[in-house]
Amino acid sequence: MSPQTVLVIDDERDIRELLTITLGRMDLRVEAVGTVGEARRALTENTYDLCFTDMRLPDGNGQEIIELIAQTCPDTPVAMITAYGNVDAAVNALKAGAFDFVSKPVDIQMLRGLVRTALRLAEEKRDGGAAKAGETSSRLIGDSAVMQQVRATITKLARNQAPVYIAGESGVGKELVARLIHEQGPRASGPFMPVNCGAIPSELMESEFFGHRKGSFTGASADKEGLFQAAQGGTLFLDEVAELPLHMQVKLLRAIQEKAVRPIGGRDEIPVDVRILSATHKNLGQLVEQGQFRQDLFYRINVIELRVPPLRERRGDVPQLSAFILKALAGKGGETVGQLSPAAREALEAYDFPGNVRELENILERAMAMCDGASVDATDLMLPQRSARFAPTESVTPTAGHAPPMIAPPSATDGGLDDYISNIERTAIVKALEESRYNKTATARKLGITFRALRYKLKKLGID
Repeated sequence: MSPQTVLVIDDERDIRELLTITLGRMDLRVEAVGTVGEARRALTENTYDLCFTDMRLPDGNGQEIIELIAQTCPDTPVAMITAYGNVDAAVNALKAGAFDFVSKPVDIQMLRGLVRTALRLAEEKRDGGAAKAGETSSRLIGDSAVMQQVRATITKLARNQAPVYIAGESGVGKELVARLIHEQGPRASGPFMPVNCGAIPSELMESEFFGHRKGSFTGASADKEGLFQAAQGGTLFLDEVAELPLHMQVKLLRAIQEKAVRPIGGRDEIPVDVRILSATHKNLGQLVEQGQFRQDLFYRINVIELRVPPLRERRGDVPQLSAFILKALAGKGGETVGQLSPAAREALEAYDFPGNVRELENILERAMAMCDGASVDATDLMLPQRSARFAPTESVTPTAGHAPPMIAPPSATDGGLDDYISNIERTAIVKALEESRYNKTATARKLGITFRALRYKLKKLGID
């Protein structure tokens, strides 16, 4: 089997020699040139498994090389070599289709990791990467035009290492999209580390992300690796990235730019090979304008933006999604797969789903618990009545001797409508249990619901 080949384009002789020696020790055949013209001739005469190109060349720039390779041999990964700290050039290269970038002076360990990742990508493409992409994307349910576009974009994004910002409302499946980008790319064998930025206390964030050394602060009884190190060779998914406090935004920016982290109490920076994916349901651009999110970090994590559409923009996918969810629910409980009646299907397609796919899952789980048999009717769905939110308040004129009824509807500050209804349900169920001496069959009969519906409500409300 002939060795894999690499084309190196750099006008600095020292860099060409360094890359030639380093890659040669990895059993790769290296061809090194110093100009855009020489690179064009080489790409015309030969095919390569990987290409490195400098940004500034005597007769042009690396951007021309990236665009040429994207047009003539799109399966060849190309990495940009940039001057130290020139991250703007690297970002532009990634947008143009570069696989990744490496900064001068070249870190040998980082370079080897990048090469292994790039060659793995090229090998997967030869071995049927399209089949793998189709298999993993099957978990992103829906045949609507917008979802077909999302799946196609995921396949493209998986081919490079550019940071991706996944935008979308709560419940649309942003983490699933991030996992698919990871699984379809060359880092699939590495870890996928999701982290909810809003769930980490501010005072622990630096330790969680970058790790710490033993004795660096009170309670640090041993060395601890951070999330960046734990994701080495894989993908770090920053969910709800808008929740990062400003002081952590600065530190995260440096880690992304330098591809290195310094643990708390550590003296040296540790190189990390991690792809960054991020997401939030908030408008990040608006937060930048309001000064709540750093503009420079926004540009670094938002090299490419992928918007995941809300469910109301793809109503035609609701029946397919519902069938998939009902099958999954039946698998969990070992029960017959539920079926939607025509009325239930029509009701779901007409509903706006403010909570998106996550809300659909909750609605169907509740409906399966409430329905008799395996057929789900529209009444089993218990969908909120949209008209109720906009119904005008009836004016009540007090008559002699009668005060107007004092109705205090629940508000966001005292738990909201869901909590209000849950409290009423809990009171009624507890009372029925007591009257039936905790006989659940008798309790269900007393409440006029099925035993399965009672069991579901007991679990949901936390009643033992």
